[in-house]
Amino acid sequence: MSTSDGLKAQLDERFSEPGAQATPWETTREALETAQLFWITTVRSDGRPHVTPLVAVWVDGRLHFCTGPEEQKAVNLRANPQVVLTTGANDWDRGLDVMVEGEAERVTDRATLERLAASWAGKWNGQWQYEVTDGGFVHEQGAALVYAVKTTKILAFTKGTFTHTRYLP
Repeated sequence: MSTSDGLKAQLDERFSEPGAQATPWETTREALETAQLFWITTVRSDGRPHVTPLVAVWVDGRLHFCTGPEEQKAVNLRANPQVVLTTGANDWDRGLDVMVEGEAERVTDRATLERLAASWAGKWNGQWQYEVTDGGFVHEQGAALVYAVKTTKILAFTKGTFTHTRYLP
């Protein structure tokens, strides 16, 4: 089954309850659009993982995040653009956890940055205010590089009635 964002959805029966149905893409997309917090995993130059929380936005069928140019995740991305972003709940028996895996690509197009800044402004009651500059954002803490995740895989884990749905480009 294909999604409205061009992804192919597939239930992984190995990790799903008997008779379970794939999580509808609309449910997964809504989780990506409304999540207040994501955890990003990048890889350090020595191979160790680096995990940290951040605010991301789902715009134009892609997950976007930003970071200061000297933050550890930016340093890691210069050497290895592979990332995983996760969101969800700490409950075992309810909710939906979503994982987006792919390659982080810099966003520098001004029109796209303007749309992204407007989207971030809608997060957390408008607390994420960015001004668009040539090649990124600026805010009260300084400059920020903006990235889009070129998705290789999205996984949705529905809890309660356990399902594991994989979405592939």
